[in-house]
Amino acid sequence: MTAAMRFPYAGFLARLEQAGSDIPRDALGTLPPLLESLLSVPPESRAELMASLALLLTARKATLQAAFDTTLAADELRRYQKFAKPGKPSAHIVQLRQKQAAARQATSIARQSLIKAAATFVRVAGIDVPERTPLDIFIIDWIDTHVPAESA
Repeated sequence: MTAAMRFPYAGFLARLEQAGSDIPRDALGTLPPLLESLLSVPPESRAELMASLALLLTARKATLQAAFDTTLAADELRRYQKFAKPGKPSAHIVQLRQKQAAARQATSIARQSLIKAAATFVRVAGIDVPERTPLDIFIIDWIDTHVPAESA
């Protein structure tokens, strides 16, 4: 897929990846109160927390990109399939279906990695996940609420 989607947390993720555990919290810029309190731990714990947060944001980025790619493949297939003749599909349609299947598989893998990264982050940060709430839904809402996003 040649198109790229915009990741709203790219700037924060870049600062987080550049920052080591030995730098002050101020290097990350202005943070929401909950994220500020999470990072106000000793440097040993902060390193693990920052690494798990970076991994979580990377997994979220992969999830968004995979969803974008799946939508793009489905749109392309829909556009060409509309004018396809009945009967055996053309080689191009078959390639587009394979592309869509690969994009769907990438979406599933990205979602699994997001859940794994979310479980690690929740454990390290000591965040309580509400009962009967799927972890991926909770962590996406948590990221949207507490991680500083770039303006559009």
